[in-house]
Amino acid sequence: ASKMEEILSDGRFSCVARDPRFWEMPEKERKVKIDKRFRAMFHDKKFKLRYTVDKRGRPVNYSSAENLRKFYALSESDSDLSGSESKEIAIKKKKKKKVKGEGDS
Repeated sequence: ASKMEEILSDGRFSCVARDPRFWEMPEKERKVKIDKRFRAMFHDKKFKLRYTVDKRGRPVNYSSAENLRKFYALSESDSDLSGSESKEIAIKKKKKKKVKGEGDS
């Protein structure tokens, strides 16, 4: 880190720290927002590839699912909806189970 501080303190490169073109992109803007229709790609086996070697032929233990999480995020409004919908579905399932149990006995 001290090497970087020396470079930024140099007058020739001091504008780099202030120039927005060189700032790191915030995670909210970096990730592509997708809606709930595509949330299966995070856990579906069809989207997951296991790599045994990287692009230079070195052995690695790596999967494409990590890249999906790195570059994509569920849009906030849809993720909130999906959470509430899943709770409603769970409640409905519980009610249905109770109804079936009462009908059997």
